[in-house]
Amino acid sequence: MRKNLKILMAAAEIAPFAKAGGLADVVGSLPPALKKLGCDVRLIMPLYGSVNRKKFKLKKIHSDISISSGGRRIKINIWQTKLPNAAVAVYFIEQKKYFGAKKIYAKKGNAERFLFFSLTVLDILPKIRFRPDIIHCHDFHTALIPDLLKTENRPRLKNIKTVFTIHNINYQGNSETEVLKTGNLSKNSLKTLTKDARDGDINFMVQGILNAGIITTVSKTYAREIATSIYGAKLDNIIKQRKKDLYGILNGIDMDSFNPEKDKFIKTNYSARALDKKIENKLYLQKKLNLPANKDIALVGMVSRLAWQKGLELITEELAGLNCQFVILGTGQKKYEKHLKVLAKKYPDKFSAQIMFDAKLARQIYSGSDIFLMPSRFEPCGLGQMFAMRYGAVPVVRATGGLADTVSDFGFRISDFGLPKKASGFTFKDFTASALQHKLKQALDVFYNKPKTWRRLRINGMKKDFSWNKSAKEYLKLYRSLAGKN
Repeated sequence: MRKNLKILMAAAEIAPFAKAGGLADVVGSLPPALKKLGCDVRLIMPLYGSVNRKKFKLKKIHSDISISSGGRRIKINIWQTKLPNAAVAVYFIEQKKYFGAKKIYAKKGNAERFLFFSLTVLDILPKIRFRPDIIHCHDFHTALIPDLLKTENRPRLKNIKTVFTIHNINYQGNSETEVLKTGNLSKNSLKTLTKDARDGDINFMVQGILNAGIITTVSKTYAREIATSIYGAKLDNIIKQRKKDLYGILNGIDMDSFNPEKDKFIKTNYSARALDKKIENKLYLQKKLNLPANKDIALVGMVSRLAWQKGLELITEELAGLNCQFVILGTGQKKYEKHLKVLAKKYPDKFSAQIMFDAKLARQIYSGSDIFLMPSRFEPCGLGQMFAMRYGAVPVVRATGGLADTVSDFGFRISDFGLPKKASGFTFKDFTASALQHKLKQALDVFYNKPKTWRRLRINGMKKDFSWNKSAKEYLKLYRSLAGKN
């Protein structure tokens, strides 16, 4: 009989406690699926000033623990709670100098902050009475945990294995070599550190890739892409050194929470069997955002960080000439915010730019849109296209990373008399405005002229299983293979 594996996940952010991006969603939703498979899985993160201790029922379990860091003794407290609606323990490291601010990421000093957190993760294991078989590290923030394990000469840490997940290879954690002393390390502690320090800095992501037992990333296509010069963010040669230990496992979504049949945040609930009710959400959204309320005109939605990655340059004024409306929700770089505001002002009947973070409005856009747009330069996994399909919006996406893995291209080959069996959206390859426009026109042609085919595309998307069940089984298989190695 196989023993139940003990897994400790370490991350800078975990939903719902503190979130800046998709990393938090993954670390907050994968563990319950692993728990159902028999893993003893626990989480650990910093205790930021923004974490609502009362709401999430945090309890202090240890006070004034002394951590040796860079020749200093630094006091920490440990707090504990459980993931809401799941029997998964979550530990929080309280240290006001490093984590007392409300924001997850500071303007500077993040390498030092998260190296201290990584050091603390190992130091507190006896206090929380948990000896994991595997520590699962997420992104550069915890990428030096494998280095620390290799340099620590403590019996209690012996044979603990590591998995390192790359959520976005562009965020690498470059820092001056002096930061290593925070983790009681130096550039001579490991050969990988010595080699890395030759150019005058340390790349946290590089260390995680070279020293973890297994490396994963968040889609199979992205795993292939980051081994190329186009998508590898100058780390493609490092990735190639560990290619046999690199696996792509697609992220999942919370299928219970994101469910149009019972979502409390949308105007009218509906399902694939009662798809016509979706129109009520569309009319509600049009009225709410001051667009002409018309059930017959195609509504194109987009919910996104407004960042270089997301392909906002492809949203050009020429799109105003198409027979559709656009609603875009998000915040980010000022130049993209300004660009969208200009479009909305110039074409108020065509564009609605909602420059804000609003989780409720996001769901209303998924439920109200006919088409969902993701023209990303690169997309490690992407969740928006999964949410969109779950709510019966047909995605138009660039075929990269997780977008290529989750959206089955229609191909524009079939009439109403040959309905697509698996197709769920439209994909394009070239990162150009003309390629996006061409594919969007194809989608609009099907929307207006092939209603039976359009309905089938919607239903195909709604029937896709984006739950964590399959992905959790893939992680468990990797955990077991790693735990079995000497």
